[in-house]
Amino acid sequence: MTTEYLPTIGIECHVQLSTKTKLFSEVDNDARQKEPNSCVSPVDYGLPGMLPRLNHTAILYTIRAGLALNAKINLNSRFDRKHYYYPDLPKGYQITQMYSPIIGAGSVELPDGTIIPIEHAHLEEDAGKLSHYRDYSLVDLNRAGTPLIEIVSEPAIHSAAAARDYAKELWRLMTYAGVTYGDLYNGNMRFDVNISLAPKGSKELGTRAEVKNLNSFRSVERVIEYEIKRQTRILQQGGQVVQETRGWNDATGETTDQRSKESAADYRYMPEPDLPPLRLTPELVEAERRQLSPLPAWYRERLTPVIGSDLTEILLDHQPLVAKLAELDDPQAIKLVANLFSSVLLAEENASLLNDELPSKTQLADLVTMRNQNELSSTAAKEVFLKYFDPEMHYKDTRTIAKELGVIQENDTAALEALVDQVLAQPTTAQAQADYHNGQTKVLGFLVGQVMKASHGQANPTAVQEILRQKLA
Repeated sequence: MTTEYLPTIGIECHVQLSTKTKLFSEVDNDARQKEPNSCVSPVDYGLPGMLPRLNHTAILYTIRAGLALNAKINLNSRFDRKHYYYPDLPKGYQITQMYSPIIGAGSVELPDGTIIPIEHAHLEEDAGKLSHYRDYSLVDLNRAGTPLIEIVSEPAIHSAAAARDYAKELWRLMTYAGVTYGDLYNGNMRFDVNISLAPKGSKELGTRAEVKNLNSFRSVERVIEYEIKRQTRILQQGGQVVQETRGWNDATGETTDQRSKESAADYRYMPEPDLPPLRLTPELVEAERRQLSPLPAWYRERLTPVIGSDLTEILLDHQPLVAKLAELDDPQAIKLVANLFSSVLLAEENASLLNDELPSKTQLADLVTMRNQNELSSTAAKEVFLKYFDPEMHYKDTRTIAKELGVIQENDTAALEALVDQVLAQPTTAQAQADYHNGQTKVLGFLVGQVMKASHGQANPTAVQEILRQKLA
C-alpha cells in the first residue's frame, strides 16, 4: 500500500429482507430456484392503475436491522420516487427513501474494536436482474420489488482489510438479527464500494470511483487493493481520477469503467404520491428491540474468555453453532464442543453436516459428561458427535449412540487389572517386559496396545498405562 496517499472508503450495503412477500405486492419474495419471471405481479410491472401496498413485516424487519446497527429509529419517515431508468424495473422509477429514512445514524463495531459510523439506512424496492451475453441480454423480474435496506457508511474506512471486516460484520449483524437469508451467492447482500485517494494531511477527499454489486468479503478487499494501486498510479503520473462507476472482474482481478457517476440531481427525486408518510410508535420500536436475538458482540463477550478470539471469530460465521455453545454453562463443556464444531468445519467432507439439524443441548451435555468421566476418548467423542448428524441416529441419546458404536471405555479398575495380568502372562510380551526392566520404557506403548487389543479397544488407555507401570515396577 502507498504511504503517499490516504485511501478513504465508504460502503453502501444492499440487504434483501427475508419477508414472505415483496415490498409493495403480495407476491412470493423467495425467488430462489424459481423459474425466471415467475414471481411477479402487475404492481412489479408498473401497469397503469396499480397502486403499491406497504408490507408491514418489512417495516418491522427494518426497525430490527436499525437496532442491530445501534442506530436511531426515526418515528416519522416517508418514501420518495427515484426517477432513473432501470432496464430491469419496468415502471421507470424506484420507490425508495431519500430525505426521511427509517434508520438514522448508527455504528458498527469491528472485532478489533474499531467503530465505523453509519450515516443512515433506507428502505427501498430492489430492481430485477439482467444477464448479459455476447449480443443480447435477458431480464428476470423475480427480484423486482424485493424489499431491501441500503446501509450507507460514513467515508471512515481507510484500508482494504478494515473494509472486509466491516462487510463481514454487517453480514453477521443482519443474519443474527434475522432480517435476511444472508446468501451472498444469490445476492441477498451486495456491496457498493466507493474509494478515493487524497494526499496525507489533506482536509479534502479525493475524487471517488464506485465499484458496484460485490457479493463476497474477499471481493470487497481485492477491489479496494486494486483501486488504491490504480488511482495511485494515475495521481503519480499527474493525471486525475474520474468520478465513475466501475465493474469488477473477479477472474482477472481488475476493475473496468462502465459509466460516469450520477449525482443526486440526475435521479430527480420527488415525494412518492401513492404512499402516505410512515408514522411509527415508540412502543412498536421497543417491541422489536425485545424480539432481537443476541448479536455477535454478546457472543464475543461470553465465548472469547473461554475459547479465545480466533476460535470465536471462526464460529461466529455460523450463528446456530454459537447459539448452541451459549446454551452450555460449564467452560470446559464450551471448550470441548467448540473444538468439535471447529474440527467439523475444517474438514471439507464434514462441513456440510453443520447445515443439518444440530445436536440438542442434552446430547451435548451428556457427551461432555462421558468425556470428562473418561468413558469416551477424544477420538470416540468425535465419532459420537458426527453420529448426531446421521438421520438414523440423530434422535438417540448420547450413551445409546456410544454403545452402538462400541466406543465406551472400560474404567473398572478390577476388570482392567485382570486384562493387564492376562497380557503380562502371555509369552509374546515377555521380551517387552524384560526390555522395560532394563530401562527401555518405550515398550510400554506396545504393552498398552496389547491390552487395548484384548479389550477390543474399550479399555481406558490412560488407566491401563498406570496399571502397567505399577505391575511392572
